[in-house]
Amino acid sequence: MKTYLIALLLSINLPLNAAHAAAIEGITPKATYDLVQMQRADVLFIDVRDPIEIMFIGFTDEVDVNIPYLLVDRNHWDSERKRFRLYQNPKFAAQVEQALFEKGLNKNATIITMCRSGNERGLPSAQLLRQHGFPNATYMINGFQGSRLKNGDKAGFRIQNGWQNAELPWNPKPNPNKIFRIDSTLN
Repeated sequence: MKTYLIALLLSINLPLNAAHAAAIEGITPKATYDLVQMQRADVLFIDVRDPIEIMFIGFTDEVDVNIPYLLVDRNHWDSERKRFRLYQNPKFAAQVEQALFEKGLNKNATIITMCRSGNERGLPSAQLLRQHGFPNATYMINGFQGSRLKNGDKAGFRIQNGWQNAELPWNPKPNPNKIFRIDSTLN
């Protein structure tokens, strides 16, 4: 019910109150899709994943733009997590503001961030945006691919929720006009 109410508030473009600034309620993939369909001109929907991840997992053209919140540092290995180190995109807030400007919106617009699962980048990116004066930033819960199954034969697979598993439109290849690139005007 809470998610529905947040989606309703977002869909009528009312600012979220201060109580939501500390604890951001996410929006479901289906509610995100519906909101984008109804108010595309008034919403900025951002894929915050590193573009390399998008190349291997998939993309939806429903997003306005890909602006990575965390980028992969291929020069440093994270031994604990057994992957390359991630670092926060230092230009993230400025790049989001530029994307808003290019869409004819301001910092008060509804912004929805989407990562792979909603946890490591989706919520933190929305929190960072709120801290930088974007009062209506929120995130899509369960992200593009969803969370991992904890038990059973398919334990570890991301097949239980998220954008892809809600059967919303996606493509295995990124849109070159929306994907973050070094030669982009957002840099």
